[in-house]
Amino acid sequence: MPTYKYAAKTNDGKTIRGTLVAAAPSEVVGELRRKSLVVLDVKETSRAASAAAAVGGGRFAAKPGKARKDELVIFTRQLSTMISAGIPLLESLDVLAGQVDNPRFAKTLKMVADDVRGGSDFSTALTRYPKAFVPIYCSMVRAGEVSGQLDEILVRLAEYQESSARLKREIKAAMTYPVISLCMVLGITMFLLIGIVPQFKPIFVSLQIDLPALTATVLGCSEWLVANWMVAIGIGAAACFGIALFKRTEAGGCTVDWCVLKMPVFGPLFRKVALSRFARTFSTLLRSGVPILGALEIVADTAGNRVVSRAVLNARDSVRNGNSLSEPLDKSPVFPAMVTRMIAIGEKSGSLEQLLEKISVFYDEQVSAAVKSLTSMIEPLLIGLMGGLVGTIVFAVFLPIFEIQKKLAGGG
Repeated sequence: MPTYKYAAKTNDGKTIRGTLVAAAPSEVVGELRRKSLVVLDVKETSRAASAAAAVGGGRFAAKPGKARKDELVIFTRQLSTMISAGIPLLESLDVLAGQVDNPRFAKTLKMVADDVRGGSDFSTALTRYPKAFVPIYCSMVRAGEVSGQLDEILVRLAEYQESSARLKREIKAAMTYPVISLCMVLGITMFLLIGIVPQFKPIFVSLQIDLPALTATVLGCSEWLVANWMVAIGIGAAACFGIALFKRTEAGGCTVDWCVLKMPVFGPLFRKVALSRFARTFSTLLRSGVPILGALEIVADTAGNRVVSRAVLNARDSVRNGNSLSEPLDKSPVFPAMVTRMIAIGEKSGSLEQLLEKISVFYDEQVSAAVKSLTSMIEPLLIGLMGGLVGTIVFAVFLPIFEIQKKLAGGG
């Protein structure tokens, strides 16, 4: 029978190498898995040198880069399936790298495989390519390596990615309609003020009458926009640029994020999104075996809102000092009493990840319901706004004519 060289990981993360005599590679994999080892590579000794040479000469010309969300989900699920079927990690990575359509992501996977082949942990190799693999991805893979349940952890990771992508799609759908509609309202208003209203000024001058205050105001705005339209564009661009710079600072970012959570109409939706993301990420990390302090750091990094991040970091410091997780969260106005009470119960009962999962499911449903109600509510509001602006301009233009008619009717 042939002799096979193998590389595998123990539960404490150490890489071990050796040889086994077996009839087929599957027997080697089965024997190693029975010893609770994570199989990295299995090669027949007579073919090891030629295989290594083939890999070294077949590196892609493309540069390593990140993957799209759907590509990463598919890769994660396929890798989980192959590992659970007993295919060694290195062979799985080589196969998946060869079938990825994105050449930059394929290059990344090949380089990850080369790092693992050189003796690195899979999770350590992933951390070298942060554009493709975010911290939560690397941490969960590390937990899977340590626990010997890498295939199960990858399934959870794929489910987490799919849930996050679905949440982003819902938010994008909720924001697209009002943003486009608002741009159309502003565009129509500018068209009326710049293109239509100035046509009436010669008529008003020829009438030689005192214009009503509303008409004079609209004409003044129209004249200023016609004469200073470049200044108006510059002011708008400078305002957007200034807000962007302000948001990059720590204090500015917290202020902007706080204002986002307190916005009328949209604020409650963004708050529910933040709570859903917090609960889902935290639950997924704890279920995967990531230590709670490390999990809280990752949750803070992926919160998407600095107000939430600060609250989570305060909770991490509390836990590090041996205190409760729920108390610092309860002091934050972002977290409602229901969430902090459930977290406190989870701490005492040892079922924190299960209760966090229930919280994430609850807020996912709340977000979906809020998106539907927001869409139905925004439409009449925007129609009313457009009608109000256009109606005000039209009324201001025709108001002097109405007053002249009244005077003529009274004089007659």
